[in-house]
Amino acid sequence: MVTLVWGLLVLYVVAASPTRYARQAELDNYDSNSYNVDLNRHDDFDYYNGVDEPTVTKIGTLDIYEEPSHSAYAEEEEEERHPWIVELGEDKEFPVTPELIPSGSEHSGTLMGPNAEGGMSTCVLCTCLGGSVYCDDLRLTRVPPLPKETTHFYARYNKITKISKSDFINLNKLKKIDLTNNAISKIDDDAFIGLPALEELILRENSIRQLPALPPSMTLIDACHNQLGSTGIHKEAFKDMPGLLYLYLTDNNIYHIPVPLPDSLRSLHLQNNNIQMMHDDTFCNPHDLNYIRYALEDIRLDGNPINLSRTPQAYICLPRIPVGALI
Repeated sequence: MVTLVWGLLVLYVVAASPTRYARQAELDNYDSNSYNVDLNRHDDFDYYNGVDEPTVTKIGTLDIYEEPSHSAYAEEEEEERHPWIVELGEDKEFPVTPELIPSGSEHSGTLMGPNAEGGMSTCVLCTCLGGSVYCDDLRLTRVPPLPKETTHFYARYNKITKISKSDFINLNKLKKIDLTNNAISKIDDDAFIGLPALEELILRENSIRQLPALPPSMTLIDACHNQLGSTGIHKEAFKDMPGLLYLYLTDNNIYHIPVPLPDSLRSLHLQNNNIQMMHDDTFCNPHDLNYIRYALEDIRLDGNPINLSRTPQAYICLPRIPVGALI
């Protein structure tokens, strides 16, 4: 009988005591109230940046936070590793590589790619600042289509092999072209003649055998380090250029000075060629001893097999004696 009463007493005490979960909930609520923490706020989870935010599940008085699945982070990392991948449907994807559209076509001046709606500007490939387009050291094999507003074009240190007329068509504002250090061996003879504003043409360090016709607006021509030889310059090529100031034809195996030269010329560089003789009328007018050519102060003929002392009348009208061998 005593045993039975004792057992009923123990059972009553156990039933009257709080459950384990209730005690834990009270403990958690005590902590949060003590430090004024609102567990329902999501401010602390802004760093997810669009990834699935934590979800809140109510269990009694407890807020149970569930972290985002690892798959969400995995998808974000996969996108970072492949920024140039375009989805084409189920299990189909390929890298985006923009391609140039040939000049003269309907969309000339644009780059086309799988993700381009109507084409991307050439300035995506090159650097455009105002009217200047810089395409240096991009391994180009041809001139890219240029915006019609281009005034200065630089494509140095590439692998361009040919210049066609269509490369610079309708570029009425183009003033300067610099194609230094390419692999140009052929230029269409009318490639530049249709550029009314062209003033400076730099073709240094190529493999050009024939200098094309140029517009009369030229002020600077630099074709040093090419292969013009004895026939690479048209007869009287520079005669009708009244504003030409600088003519640089160093290292071309040229056999003669390309006369007549305009009176505006200030600097003529012909060093390291194969020039062997000079005539009395090369620079001066033998019939007018009072004629003085004031502008032409810089003539370089060093590195040529010519003896300047043999033809003193050829440069008597110049303000300075040409640089070259006098013996």
